[in-house]
Amino acid sequence: MTQSQSTNELPTAVDFSHHINLRSRARHPSPLKDIIRFMAVEDMVSLAGGLPHPSFFPFHRVTITASTPTAENSTCSLELPLEGFLQYGSGSGNAQLRAWCREFTQLVHSPAYADWEVLLHPGNTNAWSKVVGLLCEPDDYILCESYTYPSAQAFWIPLGNKAAPVPSDAEGMCADALAQTLRDWDDTHPGARQPRVLYLVGVGSNPSGVTMSIQRRRDIYDVCVEYDVIIVEDDPYFFLQYPEYNASQVAMDDPELVGNDEFLRSLTPSMLQIDHQGRVIRLESFSKTLAPGLRLGYFVANPVFTERLLRATEVETQDPSGLSQALTLRLMQSWGIDGYLGWLQGLSVEYRYRRDWMIDAFSQHFRLEDAAEDSRALVAHLGDIPIFSFVPPTGGMFIWACFYLSQNSAFKKLRHDENVVDPEQTVADQLWRQFAEAKVLLTPGSYYHPWEGPDKITTHARGATPSTTNFRFSFSMTTKEEMERGIARMARVIRASWKLDQLVG
Repeated sequence: MTQSQSTNELPTAVDFSHHINLRSRARHPSPLKDIIRFMAVEDMVSLAGGLPHPSFFPFHRVTITASTPTAENSTCSLELPLEGFLQYGSGSGNAQLRAWCREFTQLVHSPAYADWEVLLHPGNTNAWSKVVGLLCEPDDYILCESYTYPSAQAFWIPLGNKAAPVPSDAEGMCADALAQTLRDWDDTHPGARQPRVLYLVGVGSNPSGVTMSIQRRRDIYDVCVEYDVIIVEDDPYFFLQYPEYNASQVAMDDPELVGNDEFLRSLTPSMLQIDHQGRVIRLESFSKTLAPGLRLGYFVANPVFTERLLRATEVETQDPSGLSQALTLRLMQSWGIDGYLGWLQGLSVEYRYRRDWMIDAFSQHFRLEDAAEDSRALVAHLGDIPIFSFVPPTGGMFIWACFYLSQNSAFKKLRHDENVVDPEQTVADQLWRQFAEAKVLLTPGSYYHPWEGPDKITTHARGATPSTTNFRFSFSMTTKEEMERGIARMARVIRASWKLDQLVG
């Protein structure tokens, strides 16, 4: 939506009630939640609710020491009255905090339809489970990227759901591949219902680190409109976007922060900005911008979906933690939206530093070269031998490395051994243990393989690139010195495993 457009000029959401599954259709409002709204009526004497008397709550007021949004190492003291936050509340969450989230969403994302709504939730993992409970029937397939977040799968695998992974490139999921997957579905998956849900992490994707361009988002959206697919945009890293890696600029210290308007213009727009139908369910989270222990976030979705999600919330989790809501609301009241945007910009700068530190550490032990003239990928060599490649991320917290095993000594022995079912995974497991024994911990790429069923577990059965494996590097928690030490340890393991002890990058 442009600055001149008003909400009245925008379309209302399309009726997507046909996407709601049988279980969610059967939900009714919680009668106990319904009665709460009458308790606020003036002069009402309530003999109805089983609410503990607030005078017996041992907590009354909290004083918190919080960071100021833009001044480094500066703090402020905030009084936090708890009245109203410790009692049972509405499943939709505190009204003041919802209003703040709505104002913030309008400013940052400008959704392209008029009647979108906000509903608080206790973190994106729980939010995703509620979306699966809203839209998916048992045995449905869920469209996802070629590698996907394991906790997103952990919920729906026991329900009998499977992944339908779509090939990706340096910009994320390929729209042409998505269209082909859906177009050929009846031929490739006879008897299975065509997928109706697409799960997507569009910024700093976990694990790939890829950020999807606005044109790619438009292309994906158009395919989903054509095939009537609901897009679930899980976007915890949205504000952790930063410029492309440039080795010549890494040494720059303390870059000046730009104005909030310029910062917002620098961000790749979300799917909300192009969603003119209400087809997108956006999962917002405070986990990466404030603290994961808050377990607090919010849905942005059309009213048909938020009403059903509210019904699930009332009986599954009720409203999010009152203390977390109180902390977040008080902080946002103190900072204001401008202050919060300044805080977010500072986070982006800090995580950019950490990304650069890790790639610099790679360059100390490997020779980094462009994979191809028109590619953003870098290849890490020892001597003339390519060891791994990666795309320097422009968002998030991760580097996703593809290791080339053809010259690995153990893989050379195992690849032709008929008794070894999956030589790539066998060597990957060995490498992971060797890294751990050297006291450097990486996340195995196998954690992120989309679950397509027990018959598609091996590298060959999944159709993965032969003679390769993946590891995920996280640069969010470690210091520069720890990164350098960890990459040095990893390089020693690689030299030994590839029998390249005499070679340097």
